[in-house]
Amino acid sequence: MNICSISEDKKIEKRISITPEIAKKYLNLGLKVVLPENYGSHLGIKDNEFKDSGVEIITDENEAIKKSDIIIQLGLLPEDKLSLIKENQTIIGVLNPYKNKKTIEELSKKKINSFSLEFLPRIARAQSMDILSSQANLAGYKAVIDSFAAFEKVIPMMMTAAGTVPAAKVLVIGAGVAGLQAIATAKRMGAIVFATDVRMASKEQVESLGGKFLVVESSENLETEGGYAKETSEEFKNKQEYLLSETLKKIDIVICTALIPGKKAPIIIKEEMINNMQSRSVIYDLAAVQGGNTALTEVDKIVEKNGIKIIGETNILNKLPVSASSLYAKNVFNFVSNLYDKENKKININLEDEIISKTLIK
Repeated sequence: MNICSISEDKKIEKRISITPEIAKKYLNLGLKVVLPENYGSHLGIKDNEFKDSGVEIITDENEAIKKSDIIIQLGLLPEDKLSLIKENQTIIGVLNPYKNKKTIEELSKKKINSFSLEFLPRIARAQSMDILSSQANLAGYKAVIDSFAAFEKVIPMMMTAAGTVPAAKVLVIGAGVAGLQAIATAKRMGAIVFATDVRMASKEQVESLGGKFLVVESSENLETEGGYAKETSEEFKNKQEYLLSETLKKIDIVICTALIPGKKAPIIIKEEMINNMQSRSVIYDLAAVQGGNTALTEVDKIVEKNGIKIIGETNILNKLPVSASSLYAKNVFNFVSNLYDKENKKININLEDEIISKTLIK
C-alpha cells in the first residue's frame, strides 16, 4: 500500500506530516511512501534525505494522491485535490468537521475513509497519537517566549546595586496542556505565576508546577468525560469575572488558552477588565483561532489599547515548524500503526476499537 502527503499552503501552514525519520518507520511497517518534490525544503529537509530514507519523490502532486491508499495532511486537502480522491482511499489529519461539514459529507458519500485526529479519545492507549497534546505543549511554550519578548521588561526578580527589579506576574487562563506548559515555562524563567481553570482537577497540576491556582467556588462539574472543559453557568461566569477583574489589575502578562472543542472560544477577559490593567501589560491569546478569550482579540494582529498589547495568532506553531512537524509525524505514525493490518497489508477499520470509531468521520 502507498502512503503520501502533499505540500500544505505555506502561507497558512508550514508544518509537514511525514519526516525522513518517520518515513523509515512506514517502510518498516510495509508501506511505500510517496512525496512530491521539495516537500520539506522550506524546513531545510532536502529531497535526498527523504530518498535516503526510501521515499519515492515524484514531480506531480496529483499523481501522488491518485496512486496512494492513505493520504496524511495537517488539514483538509484543497478542493481541486479532493476531487482526485477515489473510493476506499483514506485521509488522516485535523479535518475540523464542524467547520468543513459539507465537504466531509461529500467524502463520506464517495466512500472515502476520513479520520480526524482531534477526536482521539483521552485514553492511555491513545497518548502516543494525541496530536492536540503534542502541539499544545509547543504552543504553550512559544506563547510565553513571544509574550515575554513583547513585554519589554526583565522577567525574574533582579537585585542590583541600583535597586531591585520585581519579578513579572503572569496569569495563565486555562490549565490544559498548553496552559500547564505555559506555567512551567514562565516559572522556569523566573516569573510569579497564577492560573485559573473551570476544572478543579487542574489545581493540583498547577500547584505542582509552582503556580498559584485561583479558585472560583462552584458546585458545578465543569469537566467533560473526555477531560475537556465545558461551558459554564451564568452564576459561575459572574464569580469568575469578579475574581479575574481584581487579579488582572496586578498582572503583567496574561496567556489565554481556554477552548471548547468545536465551539467559539469563551470571552473571559472583557474590555472593561483590560481597561483596568497596568499599562505595558501583554495578553497573548492562543484561543484567537476560535474567536479569542478577550473582547478585543483580532486574528493575526497585535491590538494596542491604553498601552496594553493583545496578541492573537491563528497558528503559533508556524514559528516552531520543525519541532511541531516532528511530533505531529510521530503521532500520525502511531495512529496509522494501529489502523494498518500488517499481516494482510490493508486498512482495518475495526469499529470496536475506540481509537478508530471516535476518529472516523461518517
